[in-house]
Amino acid sequence: MFDAARFMFIYVETPLHAGTGRSLGAVDLPIQRERVTQYPIIQASSLKGVLRSETRQQKMDPSLHRVIFGPETAELTEHDHAGALTVGDARILLFPVRSLAGVFAWTTSRAALARFQREAALVGLSLGDWDLPPVNNEALVTGNSLIAGEAVVLEEFSFTPKRNETVATIGKWLADKALPQTEEYSYWRNELPEKLCILPEDAFRDFLLYATEVQTHIKLNPATKTVAKDVGALWTQENLPTDTLLYAPLMTTPPRTKEKRSENADELLKALLDVKLTRLQLGANETTGQGFVAVTFLGGES
Repeated sequence: MFDAARFMFIYVETPLHAGTGRSLGAVDLPIQRERVTQYPIIQASSLKGVLRSETRQQKMDPSLHRVIFGPETAELTEHDHAGALTVGDARILLFPVRSLAGVFAWTTSRAALARFQREAALVGLSLGDWDLPPVNNEALVTGNSLIAGEAVVLEEFSFTPKRNETVATIGKWLADKALPQTEEYSYWRNELPEKLCILPEDAFRDFLLYATEVQTHIKLNPATKTVAKDVGALWTQENLPTDTLLYAPLMTTPPRTKEKRSENADELLKALLDVKLTRLQLGANETTGQGFVAVTFLGGES
């Protein structure tokens, strides 16, 4: 079992494709999703690989890097040790949806928040009272930013607005803890409490299924600059949209090496966070500027 833990919050800055390969569905290249809920996720292996690569590039001490992440694949033998770091899947917390008023809303549901609270307890976070009433055809909001006339209209769907002060509490907590505390995020931190919207479970699930960003890609004939006739010259790709917020737990154990080391689990986790990871690039299409995310770490002390 682990001895130290933190959350890694992931705020999507450019469309993000953490894919599953080819599909027989309507979208050729879908994103990763949970089997039961169909909520989008980023699998733990992807996150751990990016963290391993980024910390190596930032010149973390090689010996410490090996303790935290384990040996490189090329170095493995049956006598080698596992890394001290455990990374969980990144799960959805806030999902941006187009709104008739306020441009867009950060949407979530009681189930998504309840799951977040459960994992918060795992990493030692105390969230206070986030008790919310059941939601039917209503949208829980805190102010007027998302209300057009007498309704909250998201995409082509209309919900009855119901003001709830706990929504403001949750929005303020997320703005203070989950978003980067840098100057360029001051606007978003101010907007989040006003634009947070708690939806019915089915409505939230449907937006996660059908309101993601789908991009169409084509392959051009370089001589004629028209669409190539090759098989696969036209395809579609699904992305998580900009302004999505996800979270993933990071957990460490004491070193698992044969040689005795002085670091404990908390010191190993602190060494990882001391690398000053602020932005990462996840998923596909790195050379076209996709997959940029801002990351924030939190846990134990709050």
